Amino acid sequence: MLSDSFGREVSGVRVSLTDRCNFDCVYCHNEGLGDTRGPMDARDHEMSADDVVRFLEVVEEFGVEKVKLTGGEPMLRDDLEEIIERTPDSIEVSMTTNGTFLPGRAEDLVDAGLERVNVSQDALDAEDFQALTKSGAYEKVLEGVRAAVDAGLDPVKLNMVVFRKTAGYVPEMVDHVAENDALQLQLIEYMPEIAGHPEWAVDIDDVHGWLEERADRVEHREMHDRRRYYVNGGMVEIVDPVGNEEFCANCHRVRVTHEGYLKGCLNRNDDLRSMGEMSKAEIREAFRETVENRVPYYGEYMVENGDGGWEVNDDYVEVYADGGTESAD
Repeated sequence: MLSDSFGREVSGVRVSLTDRCNFDCVYCHNEGLGDTRGPMDARDHEMSADDVVRFLEVVEEFGVEKVKLTGGEPMLRDDLEEIIERTPDSIEVSMTTNGTFLPGRAEDLVDAGLERVNVSQDALDAEDFQALTKSGAYEKVLEGVRAAVDAGLDPVKLNMVVFRKTAGYVPEMVDHVAENDALQLQLIEYMPEIAGHPEWAVDIDDVHGWLEERADRVEHREMHDRRRYYVNGGMVEIVDPVGNEEFCANCHRVRVTHEGYLKGCLNRNDDLRSMGEMSKAEIREAFRETVENRVPYYGEYMVENGDGGWEVNDDYVEVYADGGTESAD
């Protein structure tokens, strides 16, 4: 398993299969690339199934254990089942989706080898859901969650981005997963630095405090530096990466864009590496370079200033520009 200069082993990859999406969520950052979404028809610049599988066969050689398939909306890919079925057996496959295409396909995805799924669901009200996603598919998402549960996907995690427009639904969502044993809730801190609208951000520590007061039990996941709260039997996890040095220090994932570029960090696009024509030799070299040059975003690429905020670490950027792979002191 490859490690970067900070000792972080890369045990997982996150592969975007498309930037197309049938939703237009107000908080979307499209895997850090910004709003590049366009027509719903398949496009030539998307990696083919062969491209994706070739990449996964290479990273298996380096001991990568998990892949999460994302988008855009990955289920817009007609060859999704093929990609999952052809993924090396040693790699666990999970997926993040808006859930609208799960009815009618969930069982086939499980048969192909899908093991876990995250479904984006930010509200329990059809009108508010429509305002957040620019989609009238609220009932279809609920149907998709039921289809995932019925197909045996375990766990089925509901992803909820917490910001001004959704924070009021947190108590209802916590109760919702407590009442449904097959569901878990993942509350994701809003990331204004890549999604814009900093005025929408809320203090995620307030959400931690609210959950802690109500939790029967709290667990700490050291690998990801996350806390899990068990409230009335339901499991709620908070993903709070903004300004979190420990979160970045525990990142074990490399990302791949839908066009076949490797990214060492969600927040950065200055480290993109093309895998060219996707020969295995090119992939090996690009993957090695990406891992070698990974640094924790907060605490190394971004450092605290005297005003309690964050600024780019010019020393690191200078080292990176010179082709160095070691962290700047």
